[in-house]
Parts: sequence; structure tokens; C-alpha cells
Amino acid sequence: MRILLIEDEPVLAEQVADGLRDRGIAVDVAADGLDGLHKAGANRYDVVVLDRDLPGVHGDQVCTVLAAGGSDARILMLTAAGEAADRVAGLTLGADDYLPKPFVFDELVLRIRALARRANNAPRVLRRAGLQFDTARRIVTRDGRVIPLTTKELAVLEIMMGADGAVVSAEDLLERAWDEHADPFTATVRVTMARLRRKLGEPQLIETVVGAGYRL
Repeated sequence: MRILLIEDEPVLAEQVADGLRDRGIAVDVAADGLDGLHKAGANRYDVVVLDRDLPGVHGDQVCTVLAAGGSDARILMLTAAGEAADRVAGLTLGADDYLPKPFVFDELVLRIRALARRANNAPRVLRRAGLQFDTARRIVTRDGRVIPLTTKELAVLEIMMGADGAVVSAEDLLERAWDEHADPFTATVRVTMARLRRKLGEPQLIETVVGAGYRL
């Protein structure tokens, strides 16, 4: 999962981004509405977490542009304006969910994951080749055996299982499981895939398709 966080309070933005990355979610951060619109137009996101009172281009306008632009990204407004009328206004503008500040971080994570599943039409539990992935609880089992994985390994496996047998390129994995700071010329994807294969055990489930990517 890759999300865009548009938040002008630098301390809060850093805290939220770091917390989400610890949960295996790739996060790009924009500090104002204009930068947010630029990044949303240049990259593919599952969810946009949007502050409402932004400098430059107001969050309401950002929401309207994103909702009208045909993007598949779901919009979660995260704002101090928490009255009922504010929620109604935000949802009317095109937001898919609305969470007032202050908020409980675990609730934010759950709402983001729920929106991402809606954006990708993904079920809560993925099943393939003897693997079962509970995406809400972040638990993977193979033939009933729990497999402990890191947050990044979970992110990669979720993409692979969601592809339903289709080939996933290394570039696509890098774009969706990492953020804009990832170096496309590193061996990051290959190293993560090697660890994931080892942990999933025998017989091997992930196939390398030469010149194309990986298939589960």
C-alpha cells in the first residue's frame, strides 16, 4: 500500500508518516495543497490522507480536484474541524472518510487499510497456493502455520497475492511497497524477495519470470 499524506504541520506529518511506515505502509508527504496535487498527479496512491486547512491550495479544493479527476485513490480527511457540519461538508466534497483531530493512531491505520481495500476491491483475507493473509490483522499462514514477516515483506506479499497469479514487475513493487525516496537502482526488491521466499519455505511459491518480474 502506498499513501499520500498532505499535512502542513511538520511535526505531526513526520510522526504520522513514521508511524505508518512502521506498519508497512509506504508514505509520501506533501506540506501544502499545491505540492499534494502535483504528487497525486505524478504517482499512484491507494489512499490520500488530507488535512483540510492547508496553505496555498485549500484542502477542500484539493479534495474536489482529486475526486473529480478520476483517481482510484480514496480520500481520508484528517482535520481539526470535527463538528457534524464539517464532516458532512467534507464528505460532500468527495472525501471517502473523515477523521477529526485529535485522533487515535490505531484507528487511523484501520481506516486507511479499509479504504485501501475498497480502492483495490480486495477482500480482507487473501488466499493463494496454501497461503492465507489476513490483511486486517497482518497475519500470514501457510497450511495453518503462522509465518512471521517484517512489515516490508508483508507489503510485498500482499501485492503478490493480490495480483492473483499475474506477473508483478520489480518496478511496480518498488512503486507500491516503498515510497518516493526509494532508489530504483538498488537491489532492495531482490533482497526483500529472497528473504520472503526463504521464510515462506518449501516448495517455493514465488517464481522469477526473467525480464518481467515475479509471480506467485
